[in-house]
Amino acid sequence: MARTMWKAVIAGGAALVFTGVAAAPAGAAEGGVAFSRVSVNGGKPIVIGVKEMVEVHATFRMTTTLRHDSGPTVFPYRGTTENPETLWNVIESSDCKVVDRAKGICDFEESLYIDPRDLDFGNEDAGTWRTAARVFLPGDSQDIDDVNVPLQVKRATRLTVDASPEPVAIGRTITVSGRLTRANWDTHTYQGYGGRTVSLQFKATGASSYKTVRTAVSSATGSLRTTVKATGPGTWRWTYYGNSVSGASSSGGDTVATQPRVLHSAFPRVMHAM
Repeated sequence: MARTMWKAVIAGGAALVFTGVAAAPAGAAEGGVAFSRVSVNGGKPIVIGVKEMVEVHATFRMTTTLRHDSGPTVFPYRGTTENPETLWNVIESSDCKVVDRAKGICDFEESLYIDPRDLDFGNEDAGTWRTAARVFLPGDSQDIDDVNVPLQVKRATRLTVDASPEPVAIGRTITVSGRLTRANWDTHTYQGYGGRTVSLQFKATGASSYKTVRTAVSSATGSLRTTVKATGPGTWRWTYYGNSVSGASSSGGDTVATQPRVLHSAFPRVMHAM
């Protein structure tokens, strides 16, 4: 898919603005530059919502003794390095942190920004991407390499929770409901995400972590509902662990207080005359 996402590379105070896909020009360099130690988003999936621009941190090393323009970059791409489909709007790149001047070894840090409001950004962009590294060289040429770092780009999910009644007697039934929604990058809204297995979790008062009690499957509209027996005071939440195109999420917690169960005698009380 040809992209029209607006793009800017910012390095050393200078900004170069591009439109369309940054394809490799004729005469692209095939040697003399090596990229290594590439890390993008700490190896974690890139999870994107519907409105907020997402910042992705990256680090890498470049080794070259060739003269080159400032601002080598790494970025997600699909297709081929000769004609890549790229996924970024703005890249802010650091200056070279010299490791070995004689050998031309520099370390770089980078902040890459993806704007889900871009008109050319859509649901088809969820899934697996690869990572390319590129530096522009004199004579309208460049070196662009696949650096063997796969990336997962995922649609953000959200969860709500409501546990009732509050308070509840120990041993009585608690109904826990909620809703799972997922970012729709085509409409820029969150919509119900059905058919997903979601974990109901409980953290007892005084405990440090949640434990899964049971699972439920979201309805076509993303609704969740199940019942459990009250065993003591604590906090309930829903957790979805995500999949290859959808991010993980947990709802906030809903705390439910409990009270002792009142037992009523099955026999009538007999009053004796004095």
